[in-house]
Amino acid sequence: MNRREFLKSSAAAAAGVLLSSRVSAAEAARRSQPRIPRWRGFNLTELASGRRGQAFVESDFAWMAEWGFDFARLPMSYWSWSSANDWMKIEEDALAPVDQAIEWAARYGIHVNLNFHRIPGYCVNGREREPFQLFDSPHDAMARALEAAVHHWRTFAQRYRDIPSSRLSFDLFNEPPFMADHDRYVEVARALVGAIREVSPDRLIFADGADIGQTPVPGLVELGLVQSTRGYLPKMVSHYTATWVPKNEFESFETPTWPMVAANGERWDRERLRRELIDKWQPLVAQGVPVHVGEWGCFIKTPHAVALRWMTDLLSLWKEAGWGWAMWNLRGGFGIVDSGRADVKYESFHGHQLDRAMLELLLAH
Repeated sequence: MNRREFLKSSAAAAAGVLLSSRVSAAEAARRSQPRIPRWRGFNLTELASGRRGQAFVESDFAWMAEWGFDFARLPMSYWSWSSANDWMKIEEDALAPVDQAIEWAARYGIHVNLNFHRIPGYCVNGREREPFQLFDSPHDAMARALEAAVHHWRTFAQRYRDIPSSRLSFDLFNEPPFMADHDRYVEVARALVGAIREVSPDRLIFADGADIGQTPVPGLVELGLVQSTRGYLPKMVSHYTATWVPKNEFESFETPTWPMVAANGERWDRERLRRELIDKWQPLVAQGVPVHVGEWGCFIKTPHAVALRWMTDLLSLWKEAGWGWAMWNLRGGFGIVDSGRADVKYESFHGHQLDRAMLELLLAH
């Protein structure tokens, strides 16, 4: 073999080793990702506001099991067991409602996903009410917020360390803010995941997408998390007349239809939903990252028939993708029980008002 042939052969061999290592690394990444069932269910929101004295309701778990659902996401404010005045003080007696919810869920075969809707330093609603900010603040302020957030998750990990991940998972915090890059979010997530796994190494952990849950975060892949997305687009359908949504997030203020044309002339239909809500997550899915829809639903002011058509498209896309979901909420203005819609013929159900048509749609998907 002459020198030219030797160099050519060596280069080919090196390229083969490099390609093999890349394939092995990709395969290793897929193997390191958790696997989850196609969990479907509801957000139970009793502790989301942080008002003291609130508790979950056993019948919610019983109804979910009766209908065949298997997942309850519990969005919670740390104000329910602590205070913005003293982040590092946790009143563990105030966690009794969480203990009870986990017990009920086990009784009825429901997986529980604990989410910090408000974590020290951040909430998607009323972020300014935190004494120090977890994002977009001076370094010292963000460090203080992260220290407190780590303390709260470490406490939860310790309290529930003996409950297996088949029954209980953690969702780090609800709907991170819009961000130019993911660096700070990845830094925060690493710290929270590290604190949890120090105590509970095998805990199944979810992380919401960036930009209010809407954007996948490649920087979290190596942590082996479920990434949680949302199903609220377009807001002109899902949140029609909702005063808590910034006006610049609405595509139109016209009475919803489905499909619908936004104020800028763009058409929203099933294929647009696929592009916006499914396709952008496929690079993560290809790496084995499980995706779950942590929140979705339609506010009561959208005409019922329109809501059902829009929901049908969403549900069919998620079923096609193999993704589970948790509707916001079970009881209330986005839910199937006691929603208060003016254009629904409700069915009497254990003293409550059930939207049977919407329930049947959920069960079909």
